Amino acid sequence: MENNIIDVMDEQLKQLIDEEIKGMTFTKNFRSPTAEEWYIFLPHYKDPLTGGAAGKTIIHYNLYDTKHIFINTTIIFDNPVLHKGEHHRLVYAISDEIVNRLVGYADTLLSVHAGENSYNAEYKQ
Repeated sequence: MENNIIDVMDEQLKQLIDEEIKGMTFTKNFRSPTAEEWYIFLPHYKDPLTGGAAGKTIIHYNLYDTKHIFINTTIIFDNPVLHKGEHHRLVYAISDEIVNRLVGYADTLLSVHAGENSYNAEYKQ
């Protein structure tokens, strides 16, 4: 059978995504028994007001009983360039990598706040 899947992502976008993911760093700002807050630093995007982190991730652990552990992860991008619809693939790729690095794809409810690129997702093992 012939493979009819065509990757329509151009090389420039692939390169940008790779650069952002490779250069992404984190700083933990706050921790409580049930929550963490991480600042997200990206090579090409910064908060326009402070010149600092491009966004933040809040990880909230909901422990209901011994059988159910849910993690609620919220990612907020502060750079308005990342709010534009044409950057959806970039925001999605960065958000997916943030979940991978900080949560490890545990059972997670994800909420991404990035203007037009906002979305919700669920990661289940």
